[in-house]
Amino acid sequence: METPRGLWALLLLLLASNGAKSTSVPRKEEPRNPCKSLLNKPDPSDLYYLNDTAQCFAECRQEGSSDSCAPGNLERHWLHYESYLVENSLETVDRPFVKSLVQNISIDTSEDLLFSLKPSQIPRQVMKVEDKPSDRVWLPKSFFESLPGDRPMVRLAITVLDIGSGNIFKGPSLLQEEDGSVLNNQVVGLSVGQVPVTGLSDPLEITFSHQHHPSNMTLTCVFWDVTKGPTGDWASRGCSTQLGAEQTVCRCDHLTFFALLLRPILDRASVELLTRISQAGCGVSMIFLVFAIILYMALRLSLQRFKSEDAPKIHVSLSSSLFLLNLTFLVSVGSGSQGSSATCWARGAVFHYCLLCTFTWMSLEAFHLYLLSIRVFNTYFSHYFLKLSLAGWGLPALVVIGTGSANSYGLYAIRDQENRTSLELCWFQKESALYATVHGYFFITFLFGAVVLTLVAWKIFTLTSATAGKERGQNWKAVLTVLGLSSLVGMTWGLAILTPLGLSTIYIFAFFNSLQGEALGPGRHGLPVCLRGCLEVEKRVFGTKRTPQRLAQIRGTDFTYLGLS
Repeated sequence: METPRGLWALLLLLLASNGAKSTSVPRKEEPRNPCKSLLNKPDPSDLYYLNDTAQCFAECRQEGSSDSCAPGNLERHWLHYESYLVENSLETVDRPFVKSLVQNISIDTSEDLLFSLKPSQIPRQVMKVEDKPSDRVWLPKSFFESLPGDRPMVRLAITVLDIGSGNIFKGPSLLQEEDGSVLNNQVVGLSVGQVPVTGLSDPLEITFSHQHHPSNMTLTCVFWDVTKGPTGDWASRGCSTQLGAEQTVCRCDHLTFFALLLRPILDRASVELLTRISQAGCGVSMIFLVFAIILYMALRLSLQRFKSEDAPKIHVSLSSSLFLLNLTFLVSVGSGSQGSSATCWARGAVFHYCLLCTFTWMSLEAFHLYLLSIRVFNTYFSHYFLKLSLAGWGLPALVVIGTGSANSYGLYAIRDQENRTSLELCWFQKESALYATVHGYFFITFLFGAVVLTLVAWKIFTLTSATAGKERGQNWKAVLTVLGLSSLVGMTWGLAILTPLGLSTIYIFAFFNSLQGEALGPGRHGLPVCLRGCLEVEKRVFGTKRTPQRLAQIRGTDFTYLGLS
Protein backbone atom coordinates (compact mmCIF):
# COMPACT_ATOMS: atom_id res chain seq x y z
CA MET A 1 0.00 0.00 0.00
CA GLU A 2 2.89 2.35 0.65
CA THR A 3 4.37 1.81 -2.78
CA PRO A 4 1.31 3.07 -4.70
CA ARG A 5 1.11 6.03 -2.36
CA GLY A 6 4.75 6.85 -3.15
CA LEU A 7 4.10 6.51 -6.86
CA TRP A 8 1.06 8.76 -6.64
CA ALA A 9 3.10 11.36 -4.77
CA LEU A 10 5.87 11.17 -7.35
CA LEU A 11 3.32 11.49 -10.15
CA LEU A 12 1.75 14.57 -8.56
CA LEU A 13 5.15 16.19 -8.20
CA LEU A 14 5.94 15.56 -11.87
CA LEU A 15 2.61 16.98 -12.97
CA ALA A 16 3.07 20.04 -10.80
CA SER A 17 6.54 20.66 -12.18
CA ASN A 18 5.33 20.30 -15.78
CA GLY A 19 2.43 22.67 -15.09
CA ALA A 20 4.77 25.23 -13.60
CA LYS A 21 6.97 25.03 -16.66
CA SER A 22 4.03 25.41 -18.99
CA THR A 23 2.57 28.41 -17.12
CA SER A 24 5.84 30.24 -16.48
CA VAL A 25 6.48 33.37 -18.56
CA PRO A 26 9.46 32.93 -20.84
CA ARG A 27 12.35 35.30 -20.13
CA LYS A 28 12.75 38.08 -22.63
CA GLU A 29 16.15 38.64 -24.08
CA GLU A 30 17.55 42.13 -23.54
CA PRO A 31 17.35 44.18 -26.73
CA ARG A 32 20.62 44.55 -28.52
CA ASN A 33 22.21 47.99 -28.08
CA PRO A 34 23.58 49.09 -31.47
CA CYS A 35 25.47 52.05 -29.95
CA LYS A 36 27.61 49.94 -27.65
CA SER A 37 28.57 47.63 -30.48
CA LEU A 38 30.16 50.42 -32.52
CA LEU A 39 33.86 50.14 -33.16
CA ASN A 40 36.27 53.03 -32.93
CA LYS A 41 37.07 52.64 -36.62
CA PRO A 42 34.35 51.96 -39.18
CA ASP A 43 34.23 48.88 -41.34
CA PRO A 44 31.83 49.89 -44.13
CA SER A 45 32.21 46.49 -45.80
CA ASP A 46 30.27 45.05 -42.85
CA LEU A 47 26.59 45.68 -43.59
CA TYR A 48 25.67 44.73 -40.02
CA TYR A 49 27.99 47.47 -38.74
CA LEU A 50 26.44 50.08 -41.04
CA ASN A 51 22.98 49.17 -39.77
CA ASP A 52 24.19 49.57 -36.19
CA THR A 53 25.57 53.00 -37.03
CA ALA A 54 22.31 54.13 -38.60
CA GLN A 55 20.22 52.82 -35.68
CA CYS A 56 22.48 54.39 -33.08
CA PHE A 57 22.56 57.71 -34.89
CA ALA A 58 18.78 57.77 -35.26
CA GLU A 59 18.37 57.13 -31.53
CA CYS A 60 20.95 59.64 -30.33
CA ARG A 61 19.67 62.40 -32.63
CA GLN A 62 16.39 62.59 -30.70
CA GLU A 63 15.99 65.00 -27.81
CA GLY A 64 15.89 63.21 -24.47
CA SER A 65 17.57 60.08 -25.84
CA SER A 66 17.82 57.06 -23.52
CA ASP A 67 20.80 55.92 -21.51
CA SER A 68 21.53 53.30 -24.18
CA CYS A 69 22.76 56.08 -26.46
CA ALA A 70 26.55 56.28 -26.40
CA PRO A 71 27.38 59.63 -28.04
CA GLY A 72 31.09 59.19 -27.32
CA ASN A 73 31.29 56.08 -29.51
CA LEU A 74 29.32 57.79 -32.24
CA GLU A 75 31.50 60.92 -32.13
CA ARG A 76 34.65 58.82 -32.43
CA HIS A 77 33.03 56.99 -35.33
CA TRP A 78 32.48 60.18 -37.33
CA LEU A 79 35.98 61.44 -36.60
CA HIS A 80 37.31 58.35 -38.40
CA TYR A 81 34.58 58.21 -41.00
CA GLU A 82 35.99 60.92 -43.27
CA SER A 83 39.42 59.31 -43.18
CA TYR A 84 37.85 56.12 -44.45
CA LEU A 85 36.13 58.03 -47.26
CA VAL A 86 39.44 59.51 -48.35
CA GLU A 87 41.37 56.26 -48.21
CA ASN A 88 38.75 54.19 -50.06
CA SER A 89 37.08 54.49 -53.40
CA LEU A 90 33.76 55.97 -52.28
CA GLU A 91 32.88 59.24 -53.99
CA THR A 92 29.58 60.25 -52.43
CA VAL A 93 27.44 59.31 -49.44
CA ASP A 94 23.75 60.19 -49.45
CA ARG A 95 21.90 59.20 -46.29
CA PRO A 96 19.15 61.07 -44.42
CA PHE A 97 21.52 62.34 -41.73
CA VAL A 98 24.83 62.59 -43.61
CA LYS A 99 25.88 63.89 -47.03
CA SER A 100 29.49 63.43 -48.14
CA LEU A 101 31.58 64.23 -51.20
CA VAL A 102 35.05 62.85 -51.95
CA GLN A 103 36.90 64.50 -54.82
CA ASN A 104 40.40 64.31 -56.24
CA ILE A 105 42.09 67.71 -56.29
CA SER A 106 45.41 68.57 -57.92
CA ILE A 107 47.83 70.24 -55.52
CA ASP A 108 48.85 72.51 -58.42
CA THR A 109 45.37 73.96 -58.79
CA SER A 110 45.51 77.54 -60.03
CA GLU A 111 42.33 78.83 -58.40
CA ASP A 112 40.46 78.80 -55.14
CA LEU A 113 37.74 76.19 -54.77
CA LEU A 114 34.17 76.71 -53.63
CA PHE A 115 31.76 73.99 -52.50
CA SER A 116 28.08 74.19 -51.59
CA LEU A 117 26.90 72.89 -48.22
CA LYS A 118 23.14 72.58 -48.50
CA PRO A 119 21.96 70.19 -45.75
CA SER A 120 19.50 68.46 -48.09
CA GLN A 121 22.03 67.87 -50.90
CA ILE A 122 25.39 66.22 -51.35
CA PRO A 123 28.19 68.83 -51.28
CA ARG A 124 29.32 69.81 -54.76
CA GLN A 125 31.90 72.08 -56.32
CA VAL A 126 30.57 75.45 -57.49
CA MET A 127 31.96 76.98 -60.65
CA LYS A 128 32.82 80.67 -61.02
CA VAL A 129 29.90 81.34 -63.34
CA GLU A 130 27.42 80.12 -60.72
CA ASP A 131 25.97 82.19 -57.92
CA LYS A 132 27.49 81.67 -54.51
CA PRO A 133 25.34 79.36 -52.38
CA SER A 134 24.21 80.62 -49.00
CA ASP A 135 25.99 77.76 -47.21
CA ARG A 136 29.45 77.12 -48.61
CA VAL A 137 33.09 76.31 -47.92
CA TRP A 138 35.93 78.20 -49.58
CA LEU A 139 39.39 76.66 -49.87
CA PRO A 140 42.30 78.86 -51.03
CA LYS A 141 44.67 77.40 -53.59
CA SER A 142 47.53 77.84 -51.12
CA PHE A 143 45.84 75.24 -48.92
CA PHE A 144 46.67 72.42 -51.34
CA GLU A 145 50.21 73.69 -51.90
CA SER A 146 50.91 73.53 -48.16
CA LEU A 147 49.96 69.85 -47.78
CA PRO A 148 52.91 67.56 -46.90
CA GLY A 149 54.13 64.87 -49.28
CA ASP A 150 55.02 64.71 -52.96
CA ARG A 151 51.75 63.32 -54.29
CA PRO A 152 50.33 65.20 -57.29
CA MET A 153 46.71 64.63 -56.22
CA VAL A 154 44.91 64.77 -52.90
CA ARG A 155 41.54 63.30 -51.98
CA LEU A 156 39.34 65.83 -50.20
CA ALA A 157 36.30 64.72 -48.17
CA ILE A 158 33.53 67.18 -47.26
CA THR A 159 30.76 65.99 -44.95
CA VAL A 160 27.55 67.70 -43.82
CA LEU A 161 26.16 65.99 -40.73
CA ASP A 162 22.70 66.56 -39.24
CA ILE A 163 23.24 65.79 -35.55
CA GLY A 164 19.64 66.40 -34.47
CA SER A 165 18.60 67.75 -31.08
CA GLY A 166 20.07 64.93 -28.99
CA ASN A 167 23.44 64.70 -27.26
CA ILE A 168 25.69 64.04 -30.26
CA PHE A 169 28.47 66.61 -30.61
CA LYS A 170 27.19 68.68 -27.70
CA GLY A 171 30.29 68.30 -25.57
CA PRO A 172 30.64 68.58 -21.78
CA SER A 173 30.30 72.38 -21.75
CA LEU A 174 26.93 72.50 -23.53
CA LEU A 175 25.56 69.52 -21.63
CA GLN A 176 26.50 70.99 -18.24
CA GLU A 177 25.46 74.57 -18.90
CA GLU A 178 22.30 73.65 -20.83
CA ASP A 179 22.30 77.10 -22.39
CA GLY A 180 23.44 76.62 -25.95
CA SER A 181 23.01 74.61 -29.12
CA VAL A 182 24.58 73.90 -32.48
CA LEU A 183 22.99 76.21 -35.04
CA ASN A 184 20.56 74.30 -37.27
CA ASN A 185 22.01 71.06 -35.80
CA GLN A 186 24.55 71.19 -38.64
CA VAL A 187 28.18 70.06 -38.42
CA VAL A 188 30.59 70.38 -41.36
CA GLY A 189 33.64 68.14 -41.63
CA LEU A 190 36.73 68.57 -43.83
CA SER A 191 39.48 65.99 -44.18
CA VAL A 192 42.32 64.88 -46.45
CA GLY A 193 42.78 61.52 -44.72
CA GLN A 194 44.99 60.73 -41.77
CA VAL A 195 47.26 63.72 -42.51
CA PRO A 196 46.73 66.44 -39.86
CA VAL A 197 46.38 69.92 -41.33
CA THR A 198 47.02 72.84 -38.95
CA GLY A 199 48.49 76.33 -38.99
CA LEU A 200 47.25 77.36 -42.44
CA SER A 201 48.63 80.73 -43.55
CA ASP A 202 45.44 81.39 -45.52
CA PRO A 203 42.51 80.13 -43.46
CA LEU A 204 39.61 78.31 -45.04
CA GLU A 205 36.16 79.90 -44.88
CA ILE A 206 32.88 78.22 -44.00
CA THR A 207 29.71 80.29 -44.41
CA PHE A 208 26.60 79.36 -42.43
CA SER A 209 23.26 80.92 -43.31
CA HIS A 210 20.68 81.63 -40.62
CA GLN A 211 17.76 83.84 -39.75
CA HIS A 212 18.05 86.89 -37.52
CA HIS A 213 19.09 85.48 -34.17
CA PRO A 214 17.71 86.97 -30.92
CA SER A 215 19.52 90.00 -29.55
CA ASN A 216 20.37 88.16 -26.33
CA MET A 217 22.12 85.34 -28.21
CA THR A 218 25.59 85.20 -29.70
CA LEU A 219 27.10 83.11 -32.51
CA THR A 220 30.58 81.61 -32.21
CA CYS A 221 32.59 79.57 -34.73
CA VAL A 222 33.99 76.43 -33.12
CA PHE A 223 35.70 73.15 -34.00
CA TRP A 224 35.63 69.74 -32.35
CA ASP A 225 38.77 69.41 -30.21
CA VAL A 226 39.48 65.75 -29.46
CA THR A 227 42.00 66.71 -26.75
CA LYS A 228 39.28 68.18 -24.51
CA GLY A 229 37.41 65.81 -22.25
CA PRO A 230 37.08 62.05 -22.65
CA THR A 231 35.59 62.23 -26.16
CA GLY A 232 36.22 65.86 -27.15
CA ASP A 233 34.52 69.23 -26.83
CA TRP A 234 33.93 72.41 -28.81
CA ALA A 235 36.70 75.02 -28.89
CA SER A 236 37.29 78.25 -30.81
CA ARG A 237 41.10 78.26 -30.95
CA GLY A 238 42.35 79.08 -34.44
CA CYS A 239 38.90 80.21 -35.64
CA SER A 240 37.50 83.70 -36.08
CA THR A 241 33.85 84.74 -36.40
CA GLN A 242 32.50 87.36 -38.80
CA LEU A 243 28.89 88.01 -37.88
CA GLY A 244 26.28 89.06 -40.42
CA ALA A 245 22.55 89.66 -40.42
CA GLU A 246 21.71 86.42 -42.25
CA GLN A 247 25.14 84.80 -42.70
CA THR A 248 28.13 84.13 -40.47
CA VAL A 249 31.59 83.42 -41.87
CA CYS A 250 33.97 81.14 -39.95
CA ARG A 251 37.69 81.35 -40.77
CA CYS A 252 39.83 78.53 -39.38
CA ASP A 253 43.46 77.53 -39.86
CA HIS A 254 43.01 73.74 -39.63
CA LEU A 255 40.80 70.84 -40.75
CA THR A 256 38.29 68.99 -38.56
CA PHE A 257 34.57 69.16 -37.79
CA PHE A 258 33.19 72.72 -37.58
CA ALA A 259 29.94 74.21 -36.32
CA LEU A 260 28.33 77.47 -35.29
CA LEU A 261 27.29 77.61 -31.63
CA LEU A 262 24.25 79.65 -30.61
CA ARG A 263 24.55 80.60 -26.95
CA PRO A 264 22.87 83.15 -24.67
CA ILE A 265 24.97 86.19 -23.89
CA LEU A 266 23.76 86.25 -20.32
CA ASP A 267 23.54 83.31 -17.98
CA ARG A 268 21.79 83.43 -14.63
CA ALA A 269 24.94 84.49 -12.74
CA SER A 270 25.60 87.37 -15.16
CA VAL A 271 22.00 88.58 -14.89
CA GLU A 272 22.20 88.61 -11.10
CA LEU A 273 25.53 90.45 -11.13
CA LEU A 274 24.31 93.04 -13.63
CA THR A 275 21.17 93.55 -11.56
CA ARG A 276 23.27 94.23 -8.45
CA ILE A 277 25.51 96.65 -10.36
CA SER A 278 22.50 98.50 -11.75
CA GLN A 279 20.79 98.69 -8.37
CA ALA A 280 23.91 100.05 -6.67
CA GLY A 281 24.56 102.55 -9.47
CA CYS A 282 20.96 103.74 -9.49
CA GLY A 283 21.08 104.26 -5.73
CA VAL A 284 24.22 106.40 -5.98
CA SER A 285 22.76 108.36 -8.90
CA MET A 286 19.58 109.09 -6.98
CA ILE A 287 21.60 110.62 -4.14
CA PHE A 288 23.43 112.98 -6.51
CA LEU A 289 20.22 113.82 -8.35
CA VAL A 290 18.51 114.76 -5.09
CA PHE A 291 21.44 117.04 -4.26
CA ALA A 292 21.15 118.67 -7.69
CA ILE A 293 17.42 119.30 -7.26
CA ILE A 294 17.90 120.67 -3.74
CA LEU A 295 20.68 122.95 -4.99
CA TYR A 296 18.40 124.28 -7.70
CA MET A 297 15.63 125.01 -5.21
CA ALA A 298 18.08 126.75 -2.87
CA LEU A 299 19.49 128.96 -5.62
CA ARG A 300 16.01 129.73 -6.86
CA LEU A 301 14.98 130.94 -3.41
CA SER A 302 18.17 132.87 -2.68
CA LEU A 303 18.84 134.45 -6.09
CA GLN A 304 16.10 136.34 -7.86
CA ARG A 305 17.87 136.24 -11.22
CA PHE A 306 18.09 132.47 -11.07
CA LYS A 307 14.33 132.22 -11.62
CA SER A 308 14.62 133.58 -15.16
CA GLU A 309 17.34 131.17 -16.30
CA ASP A 310 16.29 128.41 -18.69
CA ALA A 311 19.41 126.23 -18.62
CA PRO A 312 19.11 125.28 -14.91
CA LYS A 313 15.39 124.57 -15.37
CA ILE A 314 16.10 122.20 -18.26
CA HIS A 315 18.87 120.59 -16.28
CA VAL A 316 16.74 120.02 -13.18
CA SER A 317 13.94 118.63 -15.38
CA LEU A 318 16.36 116.05 -16.76
CA SER A 319 17.53 115.31 -13.23
CA SER A 320 13.93 114.81 -12.10
CA SER A 321 13.09 112.47 -14.97
CA LEU A 322 16.27 110.47 -14.39
CA PHE A 323 15.51 110.26 -10.67
CA LEU A 324 12.03 108.92 -11.41
CA LEU A 325 13.48 106.43 -13.92
CA ASN A 326 15.95 105.08 -11.36
CA LEU A 327 13.21 104.87 -8.74
CA THR A 328 10.78 103.00 -11.00
CA PHE A 329 13.58 100.66 -12.10
CA LEU A 330 14.43 99.75 -8.51
CA VAL A 331 10.75 99.24 -7.67
CA SER A 332 10.13 97.14 -10.79
CA VAL A 333 13.17 94.90 -10.28
CA GLY A 334 12.48 94.56 -6.57
CA SER A 335 8.80 93.68 -6.90
CA GLY A 336 9.17 91.38 -9.92
CA SER A 337 5.88 89.70 -10.83
CA GLN A 338 4.11 90.49 -7.56
CA GLY A 339 0.61 91.94 -7.72
CA SER A 340 -2.26 91.63 -10.14
CA SER A 341 -2.06 91.97 -13.91
CA ALA A 342 -3.57 95.47 -13.67
CA THR A 343 -0.90 96.51 -11.17
CA CYS A 344 1.82 95.10 -13.41
CA TRP A 345 0.30 96.96 -16.38
CA ALA A 346 0.43 100.22 -14.42
CA ARG A 347 4.03 99.67 -13.28
CA GLY A 348 5.08 98.92 -16.84
CA ALA A 349 3.36 102.07 -18.12
CA VAL A 350 5.00 104.27 -15.45
CA PHE A 351 8.40 102.72 -16.14
CA HIS A 352 7.94 103.34 -19.87
CA TYR A 353 6.83 106.93 -19.26
CA CYS A 354 9.85 107.75 -17.08
CA LEU A 355 12.20 106.23 -19.64
CA LEU A 356 10.70 108.26 -22.50
CA CYS A 357 10.79 111.43 -20.38
CA THR A 358 14.51 110.86 -19.81
CA PHE A 359 15.13 110.38 -23.53
CA THR A 360 13.07 113.48 -24.36
CA TRP A 361 14.79 115.76 -21.85
CA MET A 362 18.21 114.57 -23.03
CA SER A 363 17.13 115.57 -26.53
CA LEU A 364 15.91 118.94 -25.24
CA GLU A 365 19.26 119.43 -23.52
CA ALA A 366 20.88 118.85 -26.91
CA PHE A 367 18.50 121.36 -28.51
CA HIS A 368 19.34 123.99 -25.89
CA LEU A 369 23.03 123.23 -26.35
CA TYR A 370 22.58 123.82 -30.08
CA LEU A 371 21.03 127.24 -29.42
CA LEU A 372 23.75 128.01 -26.89
CA SER A 373 26.82 127.17 -28.96
CA ILE A 374 25.88 126.79 -32.63
CA ARG A 375 23.08 129.20 -33.43
CA VAL A 376 24.05 131.70 -30.66
CA PHE A 377 22.05 134.72 -31.90
CA ASN A 378 18.32 135.19 -32.49
CA THR A 379 17.50 132.43 -30.05
CA TYR A 380 14.64 134.09 -28.18
CA PHE A 381 11.37 132.18 -28.05
CA SER A 382 8.32 133.33 -26.13
CA HIS A 383 7.39 131.00 -23.27
CA TYR A 384 10.48 128.96 -24.13
CA PHE A 385 10.62 126.72 -21.06
CA LEU A 386 6.85 126.20 -21.04
CA LYS A 387 7.02 124.83 -24.57
CA LEU A 388 9.96 122.62 -23.63
CA SER A 389 8.03 121.30 -20.63
CA LEU A 390 5.03 120.46 -22.79
CA ALA A 391 7.32 118.49 -25.08
CA GLY A 392 9.39 116.92 -22.28
CA TRP A 393 6.48 115.70 -20.17
CA GLY A 394 3.59 115.67 -22.66
CA LEU A 395 5.03 113.83 -25.66
CA PRO A 396 5.98 110.73 -23.63
CA ALA A 397 2.50 110.73 -22.10
CA LEU A 398 0.90 110.57 -25.55
CA VAL A 399 3.15 107.66 -26.54
CA VAL A 400 2.37 105.78 -23.32
CA ILE A 401 -1.38 106.34 -23.73
CA GLY A 402 -1.25 104.97 -27.27
CA THR A 403 0.90 102.02 -26.22
CA GLY A 404 -1.28 101.25 -23.22
CA SER A 405 -4.46 101.33 -25.28
CA ALA A 406 -3.00 98.49 -27.35
CA ASN A 407 -2.52 96.47 -24.13
CA SER A 408 1.24 96.26 -24.68
CA TYR A 409 2.29 96.28 -21.02
CA GLY A 410 2.58 93.21 -18.85
CA LEU A 411 5.00 90.75 -17.32
CA TYR A 412 8.33 90.61 -19.15
CA ALA A 413 10.65 87.66 -18.58
CA ILE A 414 14.31 87.51 -19.58
CA ARG A 415 14.98 83.91 -20.58
CA ASP A 416 17.94 81.90 -21.78
CA GLN A 417 18.13 79.36 -24.61
CA GLU A 418 16.52 76.63 -22.50
CA ASN A 419 13.55 78.89 -21.70
CA ARG A 420 14.62 79.32 -18.08
CA THR A 421 13.56 82.61 -16.47
CA SER A 422 16.50 84.74 -15.32
CA LEU A 423 14.61 87.92 -14.39
CA GLU A 424 10.99 89.05 -14.33
CA LEU A 425 9.72 92.63 -14.29
CA CYS A 426 6.69 94.60 -15.43
CA TRP A 427 7.55 95.93 -18.87
CA PHE A 428 6.43 95.07 -22.42
CA GLN A 429 4.68 91.90 -23.44
CA LYS A 430 4.68 92.79 -27.16
CA GLU A 431 8.07 93.08 -28.86
CA SER A 432 6.69 95.17 -31.73
CA ALA A 433 5.64 97.91 -29.31
CA LEU A 434 9.02 97.71 -27.57
CA TYR A 435 10.93 98.21 -30.81
CA ALA A 436 8.70 101.04 -32.01
CA THR A 437 8.26 103.08 -28.83
CA VAL A 438 11.59 102.45 -27.10
CA HIS A 439 14.22 101.51 -29.67
CA GLY A 440 12.83 103.74 -32.41
CA TYR A 441 12.12 106.64 -30.03
CA PHE A 442 15.61 106.47 -28.57
CA PHE A 443 17.27 106.18 -31.98
CA ILE A 444 15.75 109.51 -33.04
CA THR A 445 16.82 111.29 -29.85
CA PHE A 446 20.25 109.65 -29.92
CA LEU A 447 20.85 110.65 -33.53
CA PHE A 448 19.90 114.26 -32.84
CA GLY A 449 22.10 114.40 -29.75
CA ALA A 450 25.03 112.84 -31.61
CA VAL A 451 24.81 115.43 -34.41
CA VAL A 452 24.68 118.33 -31.93
CA LEU A 453 27.53 116.90 -29.87
CA THR A 454 29.66 116.48 -33.00
CA LEU A 455 29.08 120.10 -34.02
CA VAL A 456 29.85 121.35 -30.52
CA ALA A 457 33.00 119.23 -30.26
CA TRP A 458 34.17 120.50 -33.64
CA LYS A 459 33.68 124.10 -32.52
CA ILE A 460 35.38 123.50 -29.17
CA PHE A 461 38.48 121.90 -30.66
CA THR A 462 38.61 124.48 -33.46
CA LEU A 463 38.67 127.30 -30.92
CA THR A 464 41.12 125.36 -28.77
CA SER A 465 43.60 125.01 -31.65
CA ALA A 466 43.28 128.74 -32.38
CA THR A 467 44.18 129.68 -28.78
CA ALA A 468 46.62 126.86 -28.07
CA GLY A 469 49.58 129.21 -27.86
CA LYS A 470 47.88 131.60 -25.47
CA GLU A 471 46.46 129.27 -22.85
CA ARG A 472 47.83 126.05 -21.47
CA GLY A 473 45.83 122.97 -20.67
CA GLN A 474 43.13 123.73 -23.21
CA ASN A 475 43.09 120.28 -24.80
CA TRP A 476 42.30 118.31 -21.68
CA LYS A 477 39.67 120.86 -20.69
CA ALA A 478 38.07 120.45 -24.11
CA VAL A 479 38.08 116.66 -23.78
CA LEU A 480 36.51 116.81 -20.32
CA THR A 481 33.90 119.26 -21.59
CA VAL A 482 32.91 116.96 -24.46
CA LEU A 483 32.75 113.95 -22.13
CA GLY A 484 30.50 115.85 -19.74
CA LEU A 485 28.22 116.96 -22.55
CA SER A 486 28.06 113.42 -23.95
CA SER A 487 26.58 112.26 -20.66
CA LEU A 488 24.17 115.18 -20.72
CA VAL A 489 22.72 114.25 -24.13
CA GLY A 490 22.75 110.49 -23.41
CA MET A 491 25.50 109.17 -25.67
CA THR A 492 26.31 106.30 -23.31
CA TRP A 493 22.80 104.92 -23.84
CA GLY A 494 23.84 104.06 -27.39
CA LEU A 495 25.80 101.11 -26.02
CA ALA A 496 22.51 99.25 -25.52
CA ILE A 497 21.23 99.41 -29.10
CA LEU A 498 23.80 100.78 -31.51
CA THR A 499 26.75 98.49 -30.76
CA PRO A 500 27.09 94.69 -30.93
CA LEU A 501 25.80 93.35 -27.64
CA GLY A 502 28.71 91.47 -26.17
CA LEU A 503 28.95 90.75 -22.46
CA SER A 504 31.62 93.42 -21.93
CA THR A 505 29.41 96.01 -23.66
CA ILE A 506 26.52 95.16 -21.35
CA TYR A 507 28.67 95.60 -18.25
CA ILE A 508 29.95 98.96 -19.53
CA PHE A 509 26.39 100.05 -20.32
CA ALA A 510 25.14 99.07 -16.87
CA PHE A 511 28.03 100.84 -15.13
CA PHE A 512 27.97 104.16 -17.00
CA ASN A 513 24.21 104.62 -17.31
CA SER A 514 23.44 103.65 -13.75
CA LEU A 515 25.92 106.35 -12.67
CA GLN A 516 24.63 109.01 -15.09
CA GLY A 517 23.05 110.86 -12.19
CA GLU A 518 26.49 111.41 -10.66
CA ALA A 519 27.51 113.45 -13.72
CA LEU A 520 24.34 115.50 -13.31
CA GLY A 521 24.91 116.00 -9.59
CA PRO A 522 26.78 118.83 -7.81
CA GLY A 523 30.46 119.18 -8.55
CA ARG A 524 32.96 121.98 -8.28
CA HIS A 525 31.49 125.32 -7.10
CA GLY A 526 28.35 123.31 -6.28
CA LEU A 527 27.52 123.10 -9.99
CA PRO A 528 26.64 119.94 -11.88
CA VAL A 529 29.45 118.75 -14.11
CA CYS A 530 27.33 118.91 -17.25
CA LEU A 531 26.10 122.44 -16.50
CA ARG A 532 29.69 123.60 -16.14
CA GLY A 533 30.31 121.98 -19.52
CA CYS A 534 27.57 124.11 -21.05
CA LEU A 535 29.08 127.24 -19.54
CA GLU A 536 32.52 126.22 -20.78
CA VAL A 537 31.10 125.83 -24.29
CA GLU A 538 29.58 129.28 -24.19
CA LYS A 539 32.80 130.74 -22.85
CA ARG A 540 34.77 129.21 -25.71
CA VAL A 541 32.25 130.29 -28.34
CA PHE A 542 32.35 133.94 -27.34
CA GLY A 543 36.04 134.07 -26.56
CA THR A 544 38.11 133.35 -23.48
CA LYS A 545 38.57 137.03 -22.67
CA ARG A 546 34.86 137.75 -22.45
CA THR A 547 33.51 138.18 -18.93
CA PRO A 548 30.27 136.66 -17.67
CA GLN A 549 28.78 140.14 -17.66
CA ARG A 550 29.65 140.52 -21.34
CA LEU A 551 28.18 137.10 -22.06
CA ALA A 552 25.01 138.19 -20.33
CA GLN A 553 24.74 141.20 -22.62
CA ILE A 554 25.07 138.98 -25.68
CA ARG A 555 22.82 136.13 -24.51
CA GLY A 556 20.58 137.99 -22.12
CA THR A 557 21.90 135.85 -19.25
CA ASP A 558 23.73 136.77 -16.07
CA PHE A 559 26.30 134.19 -14.87
CA THR A 560 27.83 136.31 -12.11
CA TYR A 561 26.28 134.19 -9.36
CA LEU A 562 27.95 131.07 -10.75
CA GLY A 563 31.41 132.25 -9.76
CA LEU A 564 32.91 131.87 -13.24
CA SER A 565 34.36 135.36 -13.64
